[in-house]
Amino acid sequence: MSSTHAVTTIPFVDGIGVVKPLARQRTGAGSDVFVVACTDGAFYIISKGGREEKRFEAHEGAVICIRWNFEGTALATGGEDGVLKIWSRNGMHRSTLAQIEHSVYTIAWGPNSEQIVFSNGRNLLIKSIQASEILIISYSFSSTKQVQWLGHEGLVLKVDWNPVNNCIISAGEDCHYKVWDCYGRVLYQSAKADSSIMSIAWCPSGEAFAVGSFNSLMLCDKTGWPHSKETPDTGMLLSVAWNTDGTQLAGAGGNGMVIFGQLLDRRIHWTRFTATLAEHNHICIQDLLSKKTEEMDFRNRVIKMSMGYQHLVVATATQCYIYSITNWSTPHMIDIKDTVVLVKQCQCCFLLVDCFTGFQLFTYEGRHLSNPKFQGIHAGSVNHQNISLSSDIFAVINHEDRKMVHFMDVTTGKMVGDVMRLTVEAAEISLSPMGTLTDRKLAFIDSNHDLYLTPILRPRILKLAAMVYNAMWNEIADMLAAVVDQRLVVWYYPHAAYVDKDLLPFVKLTKDCDVGKSAKIQSFYGAQCSVDRTDGASISTNVSPYPLLLFEHMAAKHWDYAIRLCYYVKDNLLWACLAASAIAARELNCAEMAYAALDEVAKVQFILHVKRLPSEESQQAELALFQRQPEDAESILLQAGLTYRAIKLNLRLFNWDRALDLAIMYKTHLDTVLWKREQYLQKTKHDETKERFLHYHLQVDVDVQTIKARIKEDKEKENHQTGAE
Repeated sequence: MSSTHAVTTIPFVDGIGVVKPLARQRTGAGSDVFVVACTDGAFYIISKGGREEKRFEAHEGAVICIRWNFEGTALATGGEDGVLKIWSRNGMHRSTLAQIEHSVYTIAWGPNSEQIVFSNGRNLLIKSIQASEILIISYSFSSTKQVQWLGHEGLVLKVDWNPVNNCIISAGEDCHYKVWDCYGRVLYQSAKADSSIMSIAWCPSGEAFAVGSFNSLMLCDKTGWPHSKETPDTGMLLSVAWNTDGTQLAGAGGNGMVIFGQLLDRRIHWTRFTATLAEHNHICIQDLLSKKTEEMDFRNRVIKMSMGYQHLVVATATQCYIYSITNWSTPHMIDIKDTVVLVKQCQCCFLLVDCFTGFQLFTYEGRHLSNPKFQGIHAGSVNHQNISLSSDIFAVINHEDRKMVHFMDVTTGKMVGDVMRLTVEAAEISLSPMGTLTDRKLAFIDSNHDLYLTPILRPRILKLAAMVYNAMWNEIADMLAAVVDQRLVVWYYPHAAYVDKDLLPFVKLTKDCDVGKSAKIQSFYGAQCSVDRTDGASISTNVSPYPLLLFEHMAAKHWDYAIRLCYYVKDNLLWACLAASAIAARELNCAEMAYAALDEVAKVQFILHVKRLPSEESQQAELALFQRQPEDAESILLQAGLTYRAIKLNLRLFNWDRALDLAIMYKTHLDTVLWKREQYLQKTKHDETKERFLHYHLQVDVDVQTIKARIKEDKEKENHQTGAE
């Protein structure tokens, strides 16, 4: 959530005992103001010193709710008269967005400040600030951004919309709170509380939210599952609000009390280590194997902490501390200018995101690398799902158009390649950690919960699975884990999709454990995978360790050891990984043995055919064609001067026009193309319809004996060149 926005409602008792809403807006230095709404239908703009700036008549009857947008440039008010109005920062009336039959009890701005969700009795409505009317639609995906649905069985009393996770929470007189997506589909409904729920608010990071009712304050994660409950003596908790870093919470009670809370007992796990935030400035590190404990104290409260890739990164209000798991006593330190909203790690570096500087990349020694700049991407709206980091490239989803993914170089901060444009909005992205930039792959989940894989430099999108809710790469190997239809699925070698798609079922493992819907993979290191279930439980499961050993042998080019390991384990999974890796590395002997172990007779015969080809370039072209890359195969042959083989390649693919173009371009084998075309038409019993072929048939004499002699000559020439080399 943007740090320029905070909303609270404070009980203010005057002569007639009314509750007045108050909203505070911060857009920069010297611009802190807040507005106070009154029961007489007016609201005041007041400076941070308490001086009244302006007064505006807004509604007939009381102004029930008032809220700034995230940029602090517009104000929305809802009143007893059922009118929803939009105002400029200076109080100028911009538009009347809606006029409904019930009083507007609550409003919340959408992520881009282009939509507003508000209450209409028991209903919730989402309306674009540019729209002229509200449309009631079904749960089918529609192009319109205006939705109305039944929210609660009683009056909807409170609603909040988080810009990071794009989810809506609501509370009502029916004693329930609910989590919704931006289409109005319920994601979670709570059990019935003892009393009506009067207050609810998202944490700025979108990872949790607070729920307040009579003498009750609950902390829930983003899925809706409650983690803790406090019973303060406040009466009805009328309003709750978070500070901008999401570590502290304030609540206003009906008995006039204001309570404050601190978010504690946050825990992160990585391999054998557990880090626990015991106090606001105290972290306890526990080694589960050695049973040793390390205590860390900081001068300021801890805002963010992240552990992975052999390091712990802790961000406080003023500094960032970088610890190595081998040395907890002497961290590297970095000064921070603003509240850190995200920490993202990879093997060689990590990313800090704050709302002042934006994106900052550092090494684990504290050396600054770059400050990537993105147009249309707000630092306050990023989370672990819409951003990804590898050792050489940094990827982020465009906040304004989620069909666009940007790639930046880690060391320079400059754009790498073109912006990747998807056909469907991306919900989550993840970069493969191993290899070079040419090997780098992007796994992404779209808004339809489909998982795709594509190379970075030359996009070629392939679908891996449907009904996917979360995905994560292994930290030390190119293995991909995902929560697919409430099951944990692991692809030990997902790159097989670009080598031999038939091997994908062999390299995929589905675990029997039921992780539940919307579960989140917490970590995936080596053979151990940790998953957080939606019910709050955390489960840990192991995958086979043999693929990791296999990848180590292949990375060191010890193919004999890899074959021995596969013979020892006798698992088709390893043979499939070996076959795909060997094809990618042009190790034909190893690939032949792997396919033979998988009983893939046709592919063994193909490899034997490739091995018999006279030149290395023709072998590379055949393997590129096997990997469904005909353009690369043709380019290899043409660069090697093997024009006939390039023409023959297109003839085998029935790409007649391209074969004719090559024959004309290189002025050779034009009669061969016409002859092969004529043979094809005779076998299929069709007449020639292409004008180009009809034209050249009249001009070129097709002599079969001459064609065969020229083909034989070209083959002998290729054999001679290979022998000379």
